[in-house]
Amino acid sequence: MIIKVCGMRDEDNIRRLGRLDVDWMGMIFYPRSPRYIDRPLHIKTSQRRAGVFVDEMPQTIISAVADYDLSIIQLHGSETPELVRNLRKTISPDLRKEITIVKAISVSTEDDIRKYKQYEDDVDYFLFDTKCKTVGGSGRQYDWNILYKYDGRKPFLLSGGIGPDDCQRILDFHHLKCAGIDLNSRFETAPGIKDIKALEKFVNEIRKNNKRYE
Repeated sequence: MIIKVCGMRDEDNIRRLGRLDVDWMGMIFYPRSPRYIDRPLHIKTSQRRAGVFVDEMPQTIISAVADYDLSIIQLHGSETPELVRNLRKTISPDLRKEITIVKAISVSTEDDIRKYKQYEDDVDYFLFDTKCKTVGGSGRQYDWNILYKYDGRKPFLLSGGIGPDDCQRILDFHHLKCAGIDLNSRFETAPGIKDIKALEKFVNEIRKNNKRYE
């Protein structure tokens, strides 16, 4: 199972997260987010780095890939499939040998899920988040049973208000294309600052009990 922790921006917090069994570390490059990262990082961790963008200019995304050593791009706006294709062509293989592209889709009804069809040929993963007025990070949950209507080819990540008490809820969710989870605001002590002890306990519990992906 992929475990992604998003909204990281503090170097000490990132250093401590780097010691956990987490696969992807997300940074948000959306100026209106309280977790917006606007400073360079002078630290290396073993996790793959994901940059989250919302209807951003392609050149800004490309610059962030280089400046922040991103290997994953998560698009959280109304980006077109053409933009996705052009990003991949521009970045790989000249800037990065390979780039992983995730398209986030905000979900509240079955109709929302069907939006994946226009992107399926151009992305590597989908991320299904709670539909809300803000762009992610709301801490609100939605009914994951809606996701059983997803019949696409690409794997997806569960997102949307996952918190410390949701381990069993995750373990009870079974979908062949569910590849992992995305954690953010409900593990925070302040926007962009994660409770590392709570994350460690949660991650260890998931790893210990999740046998579906072995």
